[in-house]
Amino acid sequence: MNINFTLVSQAIAFSIFIWFTTKFVWPYLLRAIEERQQKIADGLAAGERGKKELELASQRSSEVLKEAKQRAGEIVIQAEKRASDIIEEAKKNARVEGEKILAGAKAEIQHEIFSARESLRQQVAGLAVQGASKILRREVNAKAHADLLASIETELK
Repeated sequence: MNINFTLVSQAIAFSIFIWFTTKFVWPYLLRAIEERQQKIADGLAAGERGKKELELASQRSSEVLKEAKQRAGEIVIQAEKRASDIIEEAKKNARVEGEKILAGAKAEIQHEIFSARESLRQQVAGLAVQGASKILRREVNAKAHADLLASIETELK
């Protein structure tokens, strides 16, 4: 065996192997690699789109949350204002009602005072008439007159 012949035959076999590989095997490998690269690129693009959509959704949710907090604050302020208005109105109504009750009580007191004065006036008038009639029935005597006045005085007290 000749070393040159072995070397040449190995070179020819290697060349045939390379030709066979590039002709039949290599296109399938390249196609599989390209498909894999395309899938990876699509996955990365989808990941980027998802990341952008997530950021956008996060911004939207923060805006909605901010708006909701602002609206809630406005509602709380309105509720506090309404509560203070209701309290003020209740105080005003209570004050008016108290004034009405006080005015009614004062009127009733004035009426009672007037009634008591009238009753007292009638009693005094009645006593005066009784005293005068007793004086006129008796003879005009100083001692009898003094006794009569004393008895009238005790009746008046």
